[in-house]
Amino acid sequence: MLEATRSRGADPPFSDPSRYHGAGLEGFFWRVTDASAGRVVVVLAAISRDARGAPWGLTAMAAHPGGLVRSVVTADAWGDSEGPGLRLGEVLRADGDGVRADLGPGARLQAAFERPLRWPPGAWGAMGPVQVVPGLSQYWHPHLLGAGVRGEAEVGGARWELAGARAYAEKNWGPGGMPALWWWGQAHDFAREDLCVAFAGGPARAGRLRTTGTALVVAIGGEVLRLVRPLVPLAVTVDDDGWRLRGRTLRHVVEVEAHADAAPHLLPVPIRVQRRAIDGASPQHLAATLRVAVRHRGRTVVEETSTLAGLERGRGHEG
Repeated sequence: MLEATRSRGADPPFSDPSRYHGAGLEGFFWRVTDASAGRVVVVLAAISRDARGAPWGLTAMAAHPGGLVRSVVTADAWGDSEGPGLRLGEVLRADGDGVRADLGPGARLQAAFERPLRWPPGAWGAMGPVQVVPGLSQYWHPHLLGAGVRGEAEVGGARWELAGARAYAEKNWGPGGMPALWWWGQAHDFAREDLCVAFAGGPARAGRLRTTGTALVVAIGGEVLRLVRPLVPLAVTVDDDGWRLRGRTLRHVVEVEAHADAAPHLLPVPIRVQRRAIDGASPQHLAATLRVAVRHRGRTVVEETSTLAGLERGRGHEG
């Protein structure tokens, strides 16, 4: 029964949402940034199930500076329901300690994680009590909130040494394909190395119920602030002027403002039942500006800015 519930997206309290669920679509995402060099490498992996329920894989890699975007579809894909293991053909291998992607010459990443700051143990993941509800159109969980990196990347004709870089990782999943609309952002390159911001949202549904949901996570050292709309007051505006979120917990007020000046990288989106991807369907800014402010009873706890933030306003193709 638990396996059937997880395949519909839900996780019971005190479980690990980062494990493979066996849902119709599961997306895995790693973001490696080198603030000193102004470099960003992202890798996404999607395990989708076609109309017969057979899994297949999509792996993509993008990098800044430059316009590198490369993707590969694989006929076989596997995720470990008991742990963090992941394999997509011969293109991608990942576990809790790192990720290795090989999309051919000029698009390779090998990154081992050191001193990882993982999602803290507790009853709930990033979505709070909502995670126990099966059949939602989308779920989301950032499981690696920061880590040092040892490794290298091959980007075009250049080889990037990643010593001193930082990493972040998350996953999203749901019974269908990608949602029709979503917004997302993430940053960890602040003056405070123990600060990480991530958010994701969009129209959500469960059966006949329709709503708009957003989850905002701010990790400050060992403390993680989680704001989930509609469970808590969280104002969200995403338009041509940028991404703006403002909400409060019982003790804190959190504000996030972000904008992107450069053109985005155009990432692929999987079409689940057709075992193919649409190239360029998801515009993601790899090096945008994000400011976060956290106040506790009127006192500013954090107010910092990153210029290597990731930002996205996407449109998918459900099914």
